[in-house]
Amino acid sequence: MLYYKKYEKKESKEWVVFVHGAGGSSSIWFQQLKAFKSAFNVLLVDLRGHGKSKDALQLYYEEDYTFDDISKDVLQVLDHLNIERAHFIGVSLGTIIIRNLSEIAPDRVKSAILCGAITRLNVRSRLLVFLGNTFKKFVPYMWLYRFFAWIIMPRKRHAKARNLFIGEAKKLYQKEFMRWFKLTNSVNPLLKYFKEKEIDTPMLYVMGREDYMFLPPVEQIVADHQHAYLEVIENCGHVCNVEKPRIFNKISIDFIHNHA
Repeated sequence: MLYYKKYEKKESKEWVVFVHGAGGSSSIWFQQLKAFKSAFNVLLVDLRGHGKSKDALQLYYEEDYTFDDISKDVLQVLDHLNIERAHFIGVSLGTIIIRNLSEIAPDRVKSAILCGAITRLNVRSRLLVFLGNTFKKFVPYMWLYRFFAWIIMPRKRHAKARNLFIGEAKKLYQKEFMRWFKLTNSVNPLLKYFKEKEIDTPMLYVMGREDYMFLPPVEQIVADHQHAYLEVIENCGHVCNVEKPRIFNKISIDFIHNHA
């Protein structure tokens, strides 16, 4: 089972589950923990190959991962803790996992908050994936990760989030990084399906105004979907929960209260 950490608040019936992105760990939510555990029950998970789940290799002998595999890992933790339904908060690639959870187990997802959501790969991001797949066997994986982090979070004020994710990625085994990177081969058809099929789960997209690669397609999906909402944070890049934690926390907590 994945590593998890739970914080229970007896006065609340609501559970909030945090899902990090590729190369991260549950530690990226440190600026959310105090605010959320004072209002809700909180569950943090480290996805397979990441954080304190990194060495649980007996579960992960298969060569490749799928988004269904990773989503079912999270569901296994919920089943173990007897959590029937929860609000989910994810960042970057973690938003795809939450959207997939809403597809394979819609009754388990009460609402979703998607920070720095990836809903489509544009020409630039597809080029990055192509270059990564071309050079991954010849270039150290941390070179690739640093390059991607700089392209996605290029500005000086993005440095805190960029450096946090790079620091977490250093803890990955190279084989684990490659397994996660292979997920990019299947992400475009999955995102196209998610765009075309709306679900009833309330979804709040929290995006930085400077998230130039991923904000435009989110704006389009929110315009097309009845149960999707968008909050844009000014002077902020891809990782809103790190760059603007107070604003992110208020927006997210208010949304959960409205859908409790």
